[in-house]
Amino acid sequence: MESEPGAGGPMRIGQAPRNRRQAVGKTLWVGIWLLYLAGPVGRLLQPGVPTAERIWGGLGLTLFVLSYLVLVFRHMWRKMTVPLQYGAPALMLALATALSWTLDFSWLVLFIFTSVATAVVLPWRQSRWTIPLVTVVLLAVGARYPEIRGYYLFAYGLPALGTGFIMVGVQHLIHTTTELRAAREEVARLAANDERLRLARDLHDLLGHSLSLITLKSELAGRMLPDRPTDAARQIADIEQVSRQALVDVREAVTGYRRPRLAVELAGSRAALRTAGVKVTADPALESEYGGLAPDEEGALAWALREAATNVIRHSGARHCELLLTEEWEADERRYLCLTVLDDGAGPPRTQHDGNGLSGLRERLTRAGGRLETGPAPRGRGFALRARIPLTAAPLGAAAAPETSPESVNDPA
Repeated sequence: MESEPGAGGPMRIGQAPRNRRQAVGKTLWVGIWLLYLAGPVGRLLQPGVPTAERIWGGLGLTLFVLSYLVLVFRHMWRKMTVPLQYGAPALMLALATALSWTLDFSWLVLFIFTSVATAVVLPWRQSRWTIPLVTVVLLAVGARYPEIRGYYLFAYGLPALGTGFIMVGVQHLIHTTTELRAAREEVARLAANDERLRLARDLHDLLGHSLSLITLKSELAGRMLPDRPTDAARQIADIEQVSRQALVDVREAVTGYRRPRLAVELAGSRAALRTAGVKVTADPALESEYGGLAPDEEGALAWALREAATNVIRHSGARHCELLLTEEWEADERRYLCLTVLDDGAGPPRTQHDGNGLSGLRERLTRAGGRLETGPAPRGRGFALRARIPLTAAPLGAAAAPETSPESVNDPA
């Protein structure tokens, strides 16, 4: 009763019509079942039927059909009110009983429509009782006609009971389809939000690093201009190069193809830190190739290095920064590659609240199977950032740094 042919597509279930064609299709689908009223109508039109019977039967049948159509269409297209939800089925049951009792057995078909109507508009906890009730009333009224005893049980009783419970199943299917459609829309919305968050995180990581470097070089060029124009011109050329690379990075991030590498990010971070006046000590293992790292895992570590360097430049006020890359075995007997960035600056904020950059970095590492740790540097001075990624194979190329815990590293002087 809730399906209709869609415009060039599958039948739509549990949805109000969106255009005139769908409305006509739903109306025809509901109206076609009224052909089962041909029996009572035919009896009214037979010759010799008293006028009073025709008037009573015609008015009763008209009121019954109107109640049925209002109930069904209101259920499909608008919110059902409580008086209509319970009053219309009660009226239909009363009319079916009165017409069948006072006219003839052909009017017993009205009970089937009543059973269907109660299944459609009433909740399952109520319709599971009203459908058998309608069937019992049908059998009681049908017992009045001895000429159809036995026959009316199969012709009217079983269809009333079976069709009612079939419509309960159809309503459950409609509700399930509606919930699935809503769930699909919610999944699409969450996917779009996740993509927006990914893009925002990438742009923050990309532009935060590049713009910090551009700002530092701009300030440096401004101080050099009066007395050292050649050096200032060199800094401006660097600014142009950084800005062009930032534009390329943004385009690659938007298209989803950017996978930063540790060696590349090491060179960029080292240049940015030195420009900011921060002395850098970098572990040679950062320039090694690790065969156990997938592109996404290496990219997560590279983002961690970039974010850590950006935070050192922006927030720490440090004079020295140390970059370490170590392999560590943990309690779960898994081998991790740990990137550690230590500085001798102001240390972590008292609130210990991650900013946008660290929050996005934590999400990246979690998706790659790793984790992020932040806190005070060894000996209580400065800030320490540790990004861990699980390793699945032995390192290739140059030898990695010895397995030492970041906590055992002396605080850089």
